[in-house]
Amino acid sequence: MTDDKAKATKSAGAFSMDCAVRTTIHATPERIWALLTDAPAFARWNSTVTSIEGKIAEGGRLEIKVPFAKRTFKAKVSEVAPARSMTWSDGFAPMFKGVRTFVLTPKGDGSTEFAMRERFSGLMLPMIKGSLPDFAPLFETYANDLKRAAESRS
Repeated sequence: MTDDKAKATKSAGAFSMDCAVRTTIHATPERIWALLTDAPAFARWNSTVTSIEGKIAEGGRLEIKVPFAKRTFKAKVSEVAPARSMTWSDGFAPMFKGVRTFVLTPKGDGSTEFAMRERFSGLMLPMIKGSLPDFAPLFETYANDLKRAAESRS
């Protein structure tokens, strides 16, 4: 296990906002994928999620509870390439839409680069942008929690 901490990046335009994080995890894509797709166990390793109801598989509908908000977020798993990538989406274009992508890239040394990005867009974004949390620290925590869980020997 390494002490490398994930660092998030952010960018924003008038009708879009992005947050991304990436980190190297010393585990196989399959081990990381098993954590990312096990909805009942998600809250055990991920401190940014209280619970996920639903099946994390293509076409699955998720209800996600988080400790920083009183509402339940609903997402659809819209694309899946097992042990490689996954996309979750929420909202309705052109008004407001959030799209989260997860990408696992194997490296030659047996480790995997984990990348997660969320893009918010839509005509309503300028009006609600101020009510959204700062996703950078949440994404960093998410990536570091995943790294810790995937690299643990248990």
